[in-house]
Amino acid sequence: MGGAVSAGEDNDELIDNLKEAQYIRTELVEQAFRAIDRADYYLEEFKDNAYKDLAWKHGNIHLSAPCIYSEVMEALDLQPGLSFLNLGSGTGYLSSMVGLILGPFGVNHGVELHSDVIEYAKQKLDFFIKTSDSFDKFEFCEPSFVTGNCLEISPDCTQYDRVYCGAGVQKEHEDYMKNLLKVGGILVMPLEEKLTKITRTGPSAWETKKILAVSFAPLIQPNHADSGKSRLVHLPPVAVRSLQDLARIAIRGTIKKIIHQETMSKNGNGLKNPPRFKRRRVRRRRMETIVFLDKEVFASRISNPSDDNNNSEDLEEERREEEETKPSELKPDPPVNFLREKVLSLPLPDPLKYYLLYYREK
Repeated sequence: MGGAVSAGEDNDELIDNLKEAQYIRTELVEQAFRAIDRADYYLEEFKDNAYKDLAWKHGNIHLSAPCIYSEVMEALDLQPGLSFLNLGSGTGYLSSMVGLILGPFGVNHGVELHSDVIEYAKQKLDFFIKTSDSFDKFEFCEPSFVTGNCLEISPDCTQYDRVYCGAGVQKEHEDYMKNLLKVGGILVMPLEEKLTKITRTGPSAWETKKILAVSFAPLIQPNHADSGKSRLVHLPPVAVRSLQDLARIAIRGTIKKIIHQETMSKNGNGLKNPPRFKRRRVRRRRMETIVFLDKEVFASRISNPSDDNNNSEDLEEERREEEETKPSELKPDPPVNFLREKVLSLPLPDPLKYYLLYYREK
């Protein structure tokens, strides 16, 4: 699946293309996509393909096409504080983007069949938390992953506000998936070759919407050949945050508000100076007329005798302008992490400062 939008040179350009094609339609989803670089979830030797709108698979590792993830994120209608279950959580890319929207008081669980993929997802999650420039811009709902077949989830598990299944669901498993939802919840899954959104409107009432045609590998059926018994999957318990953790969230939130107020005051209610753009000279160009006649192509050129002189003068003036503006056209400085700077400037013991920063590397 994929190929719906043009490839990007980097993650931001890929998101721009998804927005232009109306796959990304809301600000929350856009922010989540921009915050997590898709290439970080690729193996090093395959990163050249990270910004193409294509699915990627290597062994058990799999990523859906960006246009599919965009439609899934939009259809889930995510809000802070909700609970989310990702069936076939894979690399954790989608779960991490969801976690940025759910915030610190959400629930973010994933079930993955392959233990090696779980380890890969944990490595990528750790890398994001420790090194990403985006982490401090959000309060993150860290995903928890368990190994097992998502068709064997313990019947006494809690229900969720949002559920996504990343493999093709057979018709006979539709009711099983629906029962994972709370009333008012949303389930998104590939069902009968269509990405489908199902909303639970009552204890036994549902609304179904087909989003787009898709092609997913089907869910793998449980294999009981070894023991003859089902291996129930027990989802993580809904953890209660410690007082210390709640204090960290509150302190970071307060500091962010102070930074925002300072920025607004400094920039005059948020109105920044417009960015400086290099003035572009408009060159006079020769007019060309191309005429198609049967299989022959005829081209004629209308030129002015003074064009060559004018073009030379324009080029020389443009070169001088480039020389004059070169110092200001250097690469911009990397963005400043104001939250980190503020925390490190507090009159607190270093261990407490680093706790507030989640022990992240600079």
